[in-house]
Amino acid sequence: MTQRWSLAQTQALFNKPFLELLFEAQQVHRQHFDPRQVQVSTLLSIKTGACPEDCKYCPQSARYKTGLESERLMEVDEVLASARKAKAAGSSRFCMGAAWKNPHERDMPYLEKMVQGVRELGMETCMTLGTLSDRQAQQLADAGLDFYNHNLDTSPEFYGNVITTRSYQERLDTLDKVRDAGIKVCSGGIVGLGETVTDRAGLLMQLANLPVPPESVPINMLVKVKGTPMADNDDVDPFDFIRTIAVARIMMPRSHVRLSAGREQMSEQTQAMCFMAGANSIFYGCKLLTTPNPEEDTDLLLFRKLGLNPEHTTTVHGDVAQQQQLTEQLTHGDSEQFYNAALS
Repeated sequence: MTQRWSLAQTQALFNKPFLELLFEAQQVHRQHFDPRQVQVSTLLSIKTGACPEDCKYCPQSARYKTGLESERLMEVDEVLASARKAKAAGSSRFCMGAAWKNPHERDMPYLEKMVQGVRELGMETCMTLGTLSDRQAQQLADAGLDFYNHNLDTSPEFYGNVITTRSYQERLDTLDKVRDAGIKVCSGGIVGLGETVTDRAGLLMQLANLPVPPESVPINMLVKVKGTPMADNDDVDPFDFIRTIAVARIMMPRSHVRLSAGREQMSEQTQAMCFMAGANSIFYGCKLLTTPNPEEDTDLLLFRKLGLNPEHTTTVHGDVAQQQQLTEQLTHGDSEQFYNAALS
């Protein structure tokens, strides 16, 4: 049975001496995962900008002038071409994000074809499309969608300072619909919105106390974008961010904890300590929706320095020996050779 966490218990973890917290998180991590394996995902914006929501951190909101050009829903073939490149570069999961409050019925057939096409490549599939109806969640499940991302962002108490166009309960309801349809849940939050440590504890408590904790928990560091209301927020202390990763690992021992947005401004040492604190998933590639992310080669070099290996998806249908050979090339060989081998 999953433990129910109180706010006091969660805050006690945040208050632990830093090195003791990291040691506990690493022990929990090793009980449930191979500490050298990292799950690698690629995120593609399949529909960009002109979102009616007012999330104060987001350059895709139609309410803020950030210079972002809006783009319509991508063609299915374009999306699958990007997925093939992501697989060739070492990703095992392909995530597709649309800047919507919710998908329209006219979009569903295209979204279903995207899911089916990515699965045929042998990759895990993930989508983030805003609020879903029960029927839409079931349609995506029938198409074979593995994961649905819908972040809670922060604590219920602080949430109104960040977003007013969608309630916290609506977010929880969408997670319930996704879970009921048989899709795995990806849900996390953002550090650096101006929240307190108590809010960070409140967010992780909400996630850990869901009927089933999310299989994937992205922890994002705010990427400050000029033109958004949070462009001038204070920087997050790297130790505070690492501490959040560690607490997430202890509270959700079987979840993949993902080091997500904000890695571009993190040093290699900060990222290394995040892995030590129990992070075992990253977004990979030069862009996260509309914000920068380290290029693949940078990640390959860091993986090599730390002795980490990319985790392969369980949905791979190809030749196992070839997959193992590609893994060896990715982790120990030349990344360009790996890229060419994967494309052939």
